[in-house]
Amino acid sequence: MARYLKEGISEEQALQSGTRVREVVEDILTDVAERGDKAVRALSEKFDNWSPLSFRLTETEIAACIDRLPARTLDDIKFAQAQVKQFARIQRDSLRDVEVETRPGVTLGHKHLPVNSVGCYIPGGKYPLVASAHMSVATAKVAGVKRVIACAPPFNGAPNAAIVATMALAGADEIYCFGGVQAVAAMALGTASIAPVDMIVGPGNAFVAEAKRQLFGRVGIDLLAGPTETLIIADETGCDAEMAATDLLGQAEHGPNSPAILLTDSEALARDTMAEVERQLETLPTADIAGQAWRDYGQVIVCDSVDEMVQVADEIASEHVQVMTADPNYFLDNMTNYGALFLGPETNVSYGDKVIGTNHTLPTGKAARYTGGLWVGKFIKTCTYQRVTPAASVEIGEYCSRLCALEGFAGHQAQADLRVRRYKNT
Repeated sequence: MARYLKEGISEEQALQSGTRVREVVEDILTDVAERGDKAVRALSEKFDNWSPLSFRLTETEIAACIDRLPARTLDDIKFAQAQVKQFARIQRDSLRDVEVETRPGVTLGHKHLPVNSVGCYIPGGKYPLVASAHMSVATAKVAGVKRVIACAPPFNGAPNAAIVATMALAGADEIYCFGGVQAVAAMALGTASIAPVDMIVGPGNAFVAEAKRQLFGRVGIDLLAGPTETLIIADETGCDAEMAATDLLGQAEHGPNSPAILLTDSEALARDTMAEVERQLETLPTADIAGQAWRDYGQVIVCDSVDEMVQVADEIASEHVQVMTADPNYFLDNMTNYGALFLGPETNVSYGDKVIGTNHTLPTGKAARYTGGLWVGKFIKTCTYQRVTPAASVEIGEYCSRLCALEGFAGHQAQADLRVRRYKNT
């Protein structure tokens, strides 16, 4: 039976904080819906102390941001984008339009159509998350989205040059410098100066995630990407305490409410890792954030067998699952609930977050039970169509008429009966 050597805060405590978030977001969305640009400006001044003449950056401002970056930085951004675009294209090529004659005279098919407009939110308040622009803007463009707009909050009182450059290089059609719920609301609902989009994507803090949840239905969303989660599955043959602790803290630094969990079949490794976490926190530059996340949300779980580790891991359904065991492929073959797997000690979550090519916008809060992460297919609608010959219309119509009568749908039945009468002698 799984034993918890360390547990995080209770579900009840987490739900209490969620109630306040919901109320704040609801008020902001209402304000933006009613007052548009005036509300966006007031909220930007309140939360970010930011009120430029225009939130949309001009071509000159974008070029200036690109010019401010060293050549090596631009090369690094371009390299990362190339990896993301390459894998997105491979995924896009796996989607096929189909058309098939299922019965004589009955042709059915589907087409993969990109959505027409997307708004990409790029977090940038505490950390300027350059990589999020690759994951959303570049992937949307590979999918074929015609209009991609992107926004990120100011950083130290100005647009963050690296984020702006990354958005531009990824192909964003419009770039805005504002953040928070007001930015998500402006893109989704539209204002006098910003045409609304059909879909909102991108990670963010709890307020941004809640805004997407409340807006879903009026616009599409990728998924509810809340605070970063990481699960390390390790045994003594595939991992040591230094690596386990480094990888736990590497994701805990995302925010004070980021769960970091060690799942192992070795109590010795578990206890050594807990001690190593405390040692590394003494020198980690982001220890104030990572340390709080570890104290409040960190967990250490010891299982009796590999199969029990699989079972517990599927119950946790973590966003990131890093497997460092004697046989990582066992978890690939047997786990069903995860955002992304990182197999073996040679790779890690940071590779996926920043550069390797898989998308880093992934399901959190156990959503991995029913969805995967952001990928090129999220920007594509699979739309069906049908085409029928006169003879086939008679055959299908007779079945349809009887089935409509069974359900009591007289109007539906009339549609079928009309075709049967009209085409029976054709």
